[in-house]
Amino acid sequence: MQPADITTAPSKSSNVWVAFWHALIRFEAEKTAPWLALRNSIGVALPLILGAALGNVANALPAAIGALNVAFSDSTEPYLPRAKRMLAASLLVACAVFAGSVAGAHHGLAVGISAGSAFVAGMLVALSPAAADLGTISLVTLVVFSATPLAPDRALYAGLLAFTGGLVQVLLAVAVWPLRRFGPERRALHELYLELSRTVAAPAPGSIDASKAPPASAASMQAGAMLDRSHSTASERFRLLLSQAERMRLSLLTLRRIRARLRRQTPEGSAARIVDRFFEIYAPLLASVGESLRSGRPPGANAEALRNLDDLSEELRRGYDRGGDMEIEARVQMDALTGQLRSAFELASSATPAGMIAFERRESRQPWYLRLRGTWATLRANLSLKSAACRHAIRLAVCIAIGDSIGRGLGLDRSYWLPMTIAIVLKPDFTATISRGVLRLTGTFAGLLLATALFHLISPEVATQILLVTICMFVMRCFGAANYGILVTAVTALVVFLFALLGFAPKSVIAARALNTSAGGAIALLAYVLWPTWERTQVPEALAQMLDSYREYFRALRDGFLRPGGVPTSDLERSRRDSRLSRSNLEASLERLFAEPGTTLTTIRSLSAILASSHRLAHALMALEAGLSTSHRPPPEEAFRKFANDVELTLYFQASFLRGSAIPIEGLPDLREDHRQLVRSGDTLITVESDRITNSLNTMTAELFGRSGTLIKSAHTPARNR
Repeated sequence: MQPADITTAPSKSSNVWVAFWHALIRFEAEKTAPWLALRNSIGVALPLILGAALGNVANALPAAIGALNVAFSDSTEPYLPRAKRMLAASLLVACAVFAGSVAGAHHGLAVGISAGSAFVAGMLVALSPAAADLGTISLVTLVVFSATPLAPDRALYAGLLAFTGGLVQVLLAVAVWPLRRFGPERRALHELYLELSRTVAAPAPGSIDASKAPPASAASMQAGAMLDRSHSTASERFRLLLSQAERMRLSLLTLRRIRARLRRQTPEGSAARIVDRFFEIYAPLLASVGESLRSGRPPGANAEALRNLDDLSEELRRGYDRGGDMEIEARVQMDALTGQLRSAFELASSATPAGMIAFERRESRQPWYLRLRGTWATLRANLSLKSAACRHAIRLAVCIAIGDSIGRGLGLDRSYWLPMTIAIVLKPDFTATISRGVLRLTGTFAGLLLATALFHLISPEVATQILLVTICMFVMRCFGAANYGILVTAVTALVVFLFALLGFAPKSVIAARALNTSAGGAIALLAYVLWPTWERTQVPEALAQMLDSYREYFRALRDGFLRPGGVPTSDLERSRRDSRLSRSNLEASLERLFAEPGTTLTTIRSLSAILASSHRLAHALMALEAGLSTSHRPPPEEAFRKFANDVELTLYFQASFLRGSAIPIEGLPDLREDHRQLVRSGDTLITVESDRITNSLNTMTAELFGRSGTLIKSAHTPARNR
């Protein structure tokens, strides 16, 4: 069988390129950010206004540039992570200003430092998009200031000014943003869980009206539209809560139908009454999850209610152990719903502000090698040619070195624009590089023409020039995320106005910038034209490799619990490192896929849910590893071995399905039943983490198999026809 292909666009090349051109001109209005743009514009304008008031705009320029660069690290995240990232950006920009200014006088040293910084910036792709942006911003700053050599004391002064400008942006970002983050997402999920609760509590009809949409369909669609794709802890909690709600919605619909059939066949039967009692308990529990999401407080006490749900399932099991198919199916759905609700309670508790802080504290207490997002552990795992991040880092470093050497060797005017363009345009994927390259060239020429025309029309004074810089900054930050061409046009005009403040006429900037931008864009585009890859053909195998690595990691953990002598530490370290590498490769691959033209919203939501569930699985596996040395009671061998074997089988079948094998979902093991047998062991660690593993794998199975018509295509055209 051939590997599966993510169905994101028609396979014909003409349709792919039509989608590509649509991506160039697409304007994503939902990404506009006027309030963020306003505070960022103020942060850039303040140093310039102060410099103009003191009669020395030139000395204020490093602070304005520092504020400009740090603005790209601003976001709508909660205060603490936002402030941390912006402070880190301020420090990195200041160091880049100092290092670039000092090394600029020595061409060989400057090229070497730029290439080394480019490699580091490329490796940061393995951590997160935010880290990658930090790396790019620092690299661009270093390249720009290496073109203006300064004495060490002057370079230090410029670095401090840049750091001060960054601090201004930090203060504005922390002071202005509203207190509640994720308000729309919380409200949407709140409505979804309340709608599910109302559906459960509604009187049961005699039959299900198949002509109407399933219950809570509109609320589910609205919640899905609200959630973003970032990898922050809070975002993943919300996506998992949506995924659990989706699974509960389908299970509840199935259980309602079973109850209706039970009532028709045995109106006075006890099985239907058991299901009725199950719904009576379940409805307020769903409502409490919704209220928790609205208020930001943990759900109320629920342990006893969840035990009652388990007791009802057990009562149905005892009364109908050899009953008909409907009773057995009702018990299966009740077990699944209880597990999903238990997971929703846990996720809702950890999605509160206090819960997120507690989670970060628990994560920070783990050894660095057992943290899901341990910076050094992730970078270490990606120092391999098997890593997409490492390959991108090498490609970026080589291209930066070539571009910087060409600009300096030929003595080009304002040659720093050449490597700077490479740093901005060259991305880990073909599509983003090509689209950014085209928009970079188009936007640059448009910005140069716009700025020159404005100067000829209004002949602005210093105050007007500062106003134009502020307007360009606002346009760039408000609309730049919606379309990259707008961002490039605005930033090009902004740079022209900044140079005008230093006394450079716009016409002296146009030719140099146009030439160097064209050369830098050509080098970046050539790097990918020589090796084009559509990410949609890579994602299924990347996901399958991650599942394989998790299976190997779990096998090592299983042997650690079951073997008297345990397993060698080196085996655990190797399997953990391999799983970390495969996970970061998948994350990078998904980021590229989501930016690729033709990627559907259904694909984005499904893969985001799978990735979030895989992270939850990784947390559970690392908790088991940490418990190898602290769990004093070994798990019951027979029950744990059965559970472990079925976990391995599930991961194997999921990976095989992604590679094109025809795997029927009915043939997958019943992990929830395996977990039920483990609950009686009394080992809290095994009970809790096996529940998380079960829920994570069942969620991934539902996403992979349940949406196979739109997500996975087993039979597809050869790669040459794509």
